[in-house]
Amino acid sequence: MTRRSLWLASASHYRRHPLQGGALLLIIILATALWSGVWDLTRQARQSLQQGTGMLEGLQEIRREDGAALTVADFVHLRRSGVCVLPWLESTPPTGQGRVIGIDPLSLGCFADAGMPRLSQRLQDGPFEDIGKVIDQAPAPTAVAGLRLMAPSALDSLPAGYRAVPAEPRLATGELADSFLLNLDALCILVLLITGLLVRSVYLLGLSQRRAGTLLLIRFGVTPARLRGLRLVELVVVSLLGAVPGTLLGLLMAQLFAQGFARVMSGLFDVTLVADAVSWMACLPVPVMIGLVLVWCWFDRPEGEGRHRLGSCRWGCAAAVLLLGVAGLLLADTLVLVFLALALVFLGVGLLTPALLSRGLDRAAGSTSRPMRQWSLRELSVMIRRLGLPVVALQFAAATVIAIQALVSTFEATFYQWLDQRLQGDVYLEIRDTAERSALTDALGRLDLVDHWYTVQRDRAELIQPQTQSVDLLALPSDSLLLHHWSFLGAAADPWARLSEGQVMVNEQLARRLELETGDRLCYRIAGQDVSATVAAVYADYGRPSGELLVAESSLPAGFRAGFTSITVELADGASPEALGAALARTLPDMALDQRDTASVRELATRIFEQTFLLTRAISMLTLVLAAVSLLVLGWVFFGTRRWYFHLLRVWGIGRRELRGRISGLSVSVTLMACLAALPLGILLTWVLVARINPLAFGWSLPMAIYPLFWLQLVVVAGVIGLAIAWLIQRRLGERPPEPVTVGQLQGAER
Repeated sequence: MTRRSLWLASASHYRRHPLQGGALLLIIILATALWSGVWDLTRQARQSLQQGTGMLEGLQEIRREDGAALTVADFVHLRRSGVCVLPWLESTPPTGQGRVIGIDPLSLGCFADAGMPRLSQRLQDGPFEDIGKVIDQAPAPTAVAGLRLMAPSALDSLPAGYRAVPAEPRLATGELADSFLLNLDALCILVLLITGLLVRSVYLLGLSQRRAGTLLLIRFGVTPARLRGLRLVELVVVSLLGAVPGTLLGLLMAQLFAQGFARVMSGLFDVTLVADAVSWMACLPVPVMIGLVLVWCWFDRPEGEGRHRLGSCRWGCAAAVLLLGVAGLLLADTLVLVFLALALVFLGVGLLTPALLSRGLDRAAGSTSRPMRQWSLRELSVMIRRLGLPVVALQFAAATVIAIQALVSTFEATFYQWLDQRLQGDVYLEIRDTAERSALTDALGRLDLVDHWYTVQRDRAELIQPQTQSVDLLALPSDSLLLHHWSFLGAAADPWARLSEGQVMVNEQLARRLELETGDRLCYRIAGQDVSATVAAVYADYGRPSGELLVAESSLPAGFRAGFTSITVELADGASPEALGAALARTLPDMALDQRDTASVRELATRIFEQTFLLTRAISMLTLVLAAVSLLVLGWVFFGTRRWYFHLLRVWGIGRRELRGRISGLSVSVTLMACLAALPLGILLTWVLVARINPLAFGWSLPMAIYPLFWLQLVVVAGVIGLAIAWLIQRRLGERPPEPVTVGQLQGAER
């Protein structure tokens, strides 16, 4: 046969079964879009982490001794004093995506004399621009807000009123941000696993339907090696047709999610995404998806080959894999090991589910004496065996949706409860110059609009024992009534009184990292003074990766200067935030204050929370849609191959209405069994997410909660899919009787 004839013979299958070709392309397109979009976002985030780790190497940051914010006047004063200093201003570009860093290139000359000759080369690429351009593009009120001054580490001395501290890369927070990105990548790998099951099931169905034509081509002289080569080229073409538009769709999705993803990384992990141009790496999903499709579909062992040899050890191997995975979930202490153990659990469940369901149905059929019930159970057992891959894919997708929904719902309830605890008061006043704190507190004490208020001071502290590291420091007045509504994960009796006595509180992140509990001792250094204290309580601190130490305001040493100061104000009855702002503007006209009300803070926190799980929800729901569509297509085709046996029931006296009911019962039973089989796996996956992955990835835990009402919704969706399959096949029952088929000719021809 000519090459053209062979190509026409291969393409004729998709002309006869366009729905299969469309389903195959749709699965590949959606899977590539999901994976490539998330991969592009995580790639940008990891690139930002790497840049943030190295860009400030060898530099230290200059700060004012009085804690006031730096201005251009400070830069001019230091330069005129002979100090080698570089202005550093982070800003959001006009596009609203990524971050740019403004520097003064002329100030880099002195760094070569200070032993850093390559600094100018390091700061040429990436997000760096001239500081004048950055200021011109920034909004006028915030043009120079957040200005930082960098100096070489070999700095000799500074003028009075300034101090030098190691420069902290605000673009990196270490392993927690990497863990969050690894979570997204792992979820996408699960999507690719489910996609592989679906693609392989559609492709093997096509091979089964081509079996008679393939035998005919071999009789006409086409060698099996040539046929396999033709199938290989066909797979490359099909995967290319799906991967290219899928990658473009993924890049578009990444652009749509980029701004929200940047807010999530900044709000949860203090990681600033730098501006990034599209590179050749964005096209990498195309060859990767082609390779995956070839791996998924190339192992096309003929049906029945090695079945008995494999069946003899299937139960033992699958059970061993499942037990090994469960043991790994209980004992693993790193995120990578947890993911590997979870993969073993999915593999074991995927091997056991079709076999267990089929065996249970066969036993139920053998225990009944009613002929039609026995036929229905036997037929359902055949369907479970023949539709094993799409059934397992639907099971995995439903379990993922159950776990993601439980995680998001639990975190939502816990987070809002914690937010209500933290958002005490009505108004927050941020002081840009800490030296103005006294004047502001005196003014608040004289205003009738104010009922209560307390001061919040933030800075950094050095933890000395049990481990040396830098932590956030939070100083609060221990006697404020607005704070005594806090709930703790663990606390001594009357923790606020113990705080006033010099004890400390730690957040859950630090407690988990250092294995601290109530009553443990630790040592820390602030303002050059070493302090030894006892842990009075451990409190939840959702949404932040950093370890935090909470001390009483009265315990601060005399030389302490806060890097950030705010005041929480509870208004008197009838007062409004606008009235407070107007009163403070009249009383302190020259003071720069940033005022925010509780509602705006809650709205910002809620928006960050929603954006955090937007990707995970979208991925899990689209995965469920993929599995549902695939099962719909394959179920329809499978039922089509059973039309001859359904027609025999009509010949034996079964009425049309009863036959339609039994077909509907069979199709709904398949989807419902897949959904019900997903419940135990979904509960296990929920526990893994909240009790194992979440603490390792974020540093804080969540309570275990399940939502049976959502399970009912999934069961309804599965029932709808089954009814759709039944409706499609019943449309063909009224046609003329089908031609008889031979056993083994078509997928699903088992009797």
